[in-house]
Order: sequence, then C-alpha cells, then structure tokens
Amino acid sequence: MIRVFTILFLFISISLGDVTLKIATYNVENLFDLEKKGYKYKEYKPNGKSLWNQKNYKIKLNNLSKVIKDINADIISLQEIHSLKALKDLRFALKQKGLYYQYFSIADKKDTAIKVAILSKIPFIYSKELPVTNTFKYRNILETKFKINNKDLYIFTNHWKSKAGPESMRIISAKALRKRVSQIGYDKNIILIGDFNSHYEEYIKFKKKRKHNDTNGKTGINHVLRTIKNKKEALLSNIKENDFYNLWYDTNKKNRYSYIYRGKKETLDNILISKSLLNKKDIFYIQKSITNFDKKYLFKKKNIYRWQVSRAKIRKHKGKGYSDHLAVIAKFMVTN
Repeated sequence: MIRVFTILFLFISISLGDVTLKIATYNVENLFDLEKKGYKYKEYKPNGKSLWNQKNYKIKLNNLSKVIKDINADIISLQEIHSLKALKDLRFALKQKGLYYQYFSIADKKDTAIKVAILSKIPFIYSKELPVTNTFKYRNILETKFKINNKDLYIFTNHWKSKAGPESMRIISAKALRKRVSQIGYDKNIILIGDFNSHYEEYIKFKKKRKHNDTNGKTGINHVLRTIKNKKEALLSNIKENDFYNLWYDTNKKNRYSYIYRGKKETLDNILISKSLLNKKDIFYIQKSITNFDKKYLFKKKNIYRWQVSRAKIRKHKGKGYSDHLAVIAKFMVTN
C-alpha cells in the first residue's frame, strides 16, 4: 500500500503543471452518525423520540453533499463531524454525486462530540492531530501536509471554543497553533483554516462584552496569530515574517460573513495565510478569490437555512435544511 501511495504521489507531484487550487472550509453543523457508541447530544441519540434516524440522516448527508459538490474544492476542511463513520458516509454520498475525495482524515483521538476533518482530491504526506489540552473542553487541531509540484503546503483545520466560552479559551487553542507553526517555520506555506468562532477584527468587536473579554482586550485570532495589523489589501509590505494575513480583508465588507446571528452577519469561519503565500512564487494566494458560498438555496428569507430541529421540549429533526454556516472558499496558484 505504501509503495502504491508513493508512486501515485510522485506522479501527481511531477505532472500537475501550473494549477489553480481551490481550498474551502465548511462547518456542516452536527453531522452525527447512527452508531450507539460515542458521546452525542441529546437530540442526536439514534432512533429515539428526536427522530434522528436513517431517514433524516440520509437527508442530511444528501443535503450536505449537494453543497460540497457545488463547491467542488480540491481540498475542503470540515468542522462538526462526529466520527470517522460519519465522514466516510459523507464521502460516499459525495461519490454517488460524482465527486470523489480519495484522501481523507479526521482528528478523532479525543472523544469530543464533534471533530474536525479534511477531504482532498490530492494526496497528503501526513495528517496528524495537534493536541490543544488533555481536557474535552478543547477540540484537537488537524495538521495536514501536502507536497504539490514538489512544494510543501501545510493546512491546519481548526474549530475553536464557541462564544459560550470566554476569549481566554480561544487563546489556548491559538497558542497551541502558534507554537506548532513556530516549529515548522514562519517562512513555510501555511494555511490556518476553519471555524475560529472569531470575527476577523475580534479585538474590536469583543471589547465591551464582559462575557468574552476576560483577557484585557487580547484575542487569539488577532494578537496570538498576529493578524491585528492587516490592511485592506494583501500586500507583502504590510505583513511581517511571523504575521498571518486574514483573507477576509481581500473582499468587500458586504461579503465578509459566513454566519448570521440575530440578524447580524459574522465571520466565525476564517482563512489565514502565511506571508510566503503572498509572494506570487511557488504557491500563492490568488487575490480577490476569497468568497463565501452564498447560493440562494442556502437561505430561508434573510437567514441561513440551517438544519431544522424543532424547539419543543423534545427536539425533533424535521428533515430539512443544510447548516448554520456558509462555506468559505479561496483559490491558490501552484506553479510548476
């Protein structure tokens, strides 16, 4: 098996030529399997009163696979995948629609209810978990290394603590990520991607929110990952060697959102890149390519058409909807 993988890898690495690489992130909102094992939220216990059953599971897989098929990314990072079983079922649903992701990985060493994963058309050198802490309060980060046209690319898939917790919890994840990046080297091609549960200017947004600001104004996404000095345009001169550039700055303000909370648009999902991906050599970000995936069918009135679960005492699945997040997409050029 290792020999076959190596031959395939060498073939792809040599033969791609100059290519455009589409990379996306998508929080699929609680994709739980129907197995009895593993911790699950109450409304996702299989075949109970909440109607999380084979019928609704298939509908959700079909709906999510439609979205991912329409995105058609070369590499897509996923959040809120319950298990390897759920990931494989989603992958099979995609295959039935004609989109085959041969390579996949999930951060499932820690038995958290939901986890991060990755699907790829391109082989990776390795995919491994980056532990944040030993507690179940923090989900592990997934580190995946690719080699495309003999050029290294690192992708870190994240799902940080939700806004139910203070900023200090997101800083813990940010510091684990920063430490690992410093080991790899800031000069490398690195993409930090996923649901950070943070606005691209979180340091401004959260200042007056006592529930969140328990860090004297410091944030994980802006201060630890050093995106606070980002400018409107992705220019090399604006970025220091150990800074990351948040791609949300590279599109119009009206398009900067992936989530809607009480009528307000938010950017919980982010794509951050290292300085080397702005240098227009080897692998680089294609300017103005960042976008949310905002197709009409993903909305109901002015809200994102999330997976529908009733708000009754016993919450029941209605078999409708997609996710409460929109996917975010960016394109990169890989030279030969």
